[in-house]
Amino acid sequence: MPATSSIPSPVVLAPAVLGGYALGRATGNRKLAGAALAAGLGVVVPRWAAVSPVLAAALAAGAVGLVGASHPLSRRTGPWPAVLTTTAAAAALAAAGDRLTAR
Repeated sequence: MPATSSIPSPVVLAPAVLGGYALGRATGNRKLAGAALAAGLGVVVPRWAAVSPVLAAALAAGAVGLVGASHPLSRRTGPWPAVLTTTAAAAALAAAGDRLTAR
């Protein structure tokens, strides 16, 4: 595994989600936001896939789904609270992925 495998997945994924949102908001370019998320997933998914490709796909889909859920949630809570909530959920999902693949 790459040297980044010693960095917990939530520490990689949470900044990718938050940074992606901030980047997309600052530039008005949603594709940059998606690229930031993809970069974070590009680091964590291979380490999960080395143990279970099916689990890795499910975890990645869950993370992307949570980012998507921030859009309707933002209409109720505002954008930053929605992003912080879904980032926390994505980080928890990433932590679960690390625990499941550490077995």
